[in-house]
Amino acid sequence: MGKNIIIIGGGIVGLSSAYFLQKEGHQVRVIDKSDITSGASFVNAGYITPSHIIPMASPGKITQGIKWMFNSASPFYMKPRWDMDFFKWSWYFYRSSTVQKVEKAIPVIKDINLLSRDLFEDIKASGDLGDFQLERKGLLMLYKTDKAYEHEMEVARKADHLGLEVKELNQTDLALIEPNVQIDAKGAIHYECDGHTTPTEIMPKMLAHLRNVGVAIHTNEEVLDIGIKGDRLSEVTTDRGQYKSDEIVLAAGSWSGELSKKLNLKLPLQPGKGYRINVARPTGISVPAILMESSMAVTPMQGFTRFAGTMEFSGINSKIRKERVQAIAYGARNFYPELEIYQEEIDAAQTGMRPVSPDGLPYIGKSKTYSNLTFATGHAMMGWSLGPATGKLVAEIIGGMRTAMDISAFEPSRRF
Repeated sequence: MGKNIIIIGGGIVGLSSAYFLQKEGHQVRVIDKSDITSGASFVNAGYITPSHIIPMASPGKITQGIKWMFNSASPFYMKPRWDMDFFKWSWYFYRSSTVQKVEKAIPVIKDINLLSRDLFEDIKASGDLGDFQLERKGLLMLYKTDKAYEHEMEVARKADHLGLEVKELNQTDLALIEPNVQIDAKGAIHYECDGHTTPTEIMPKMLAHLRNVGVAIHTNEEVLDIGIKGDRLSEVTTDRGQYKSDEIVLAAGSWSGELSKKLNLKLPLQPGKGYRINVARPTGISVPAILMESSMAVTPMQGFTRFAGTMEFSGINSKIRKERVQAIAYGARNFYPELEIYQEEIDAAQTGMRPVSPDGLPYIGKSKTYSNLTFATGHAMMGWSLGPATGKLVAEIIGGMRTAMDISAFEPSRRF
């Protein structure tokens, strides 16, 4: 018999959870404090990335962050501030950034990304959302220096060993694969295993489908409290009403940590802000790329090319730092010298906050404190890529089914 389920959070993870839970016959209600037209699920690079096997918490990352701390235009910016939650998270991040922990995480990240890539294809084949962009042109890791090349080749060797499709490209190869744009790079590592989409196309289609099949979508409604009865959560109170449920899914992205505090639960999480610029005119770019020395992403989407990047730890806020947006424009010009991003395109930049766990792995699984609470958050830069896989796993967890993969690495109460 189907359950009455409340999902807190209407980003790609929350909506994917609703999608798969509804298919299992559950009555689903999604509650989001926004109108679900902006945020991380709308401004991301749209990548489906089995190649992203290295978690953000890796050796040298904290040192790099400290080095860049006083440069607000740097790709990895940690705003100096007195914040005990941030201090604890930083310490956990440091403890997670070891070679041993990274090596342990690599196969798990690969598996959940491949699962999600297959599910994106299944969703498109189902026709539930109608047609949408889903391409497998791979991802170019463009580099200018030998140092960047050597760094990425270490990752490429690991990816190849795991069976992912990857090859090296020289400048001649690049000109063949991208004939309509000049690229100033020594070469690229081409991860042919990757795909890309247009998030601003998929999100509205997913919302429309969910409404059509009976999922209740509550927008502009903020969760104020969650009732507790023994080892269970009884109801969700918002600024508009109160809702009882059999199960609750916490998929509130960067707000998940604050909501966990209402339940006396510790969920180490920090919002990592990213920015995007859209160029809605021909750029000649046809293959997604990461510009390594500029630490940014480029994606040819439906009707525009997106330039996205940066990781900014400055707490929960929607402030757009102009110097960070300008750095994206400069970074793009550095690799595509004939490309000019206009000031009005820079001024129209948007931002979104990605929920980052200390070890770079998501929190997916049942709470050990409350028997009817399931976590689905903390995906960092892979939230879009891992949305469908997380939704599928959530449906399996709540349905008491065997999960499609081992999820022990995503245990919400894991120690750091």
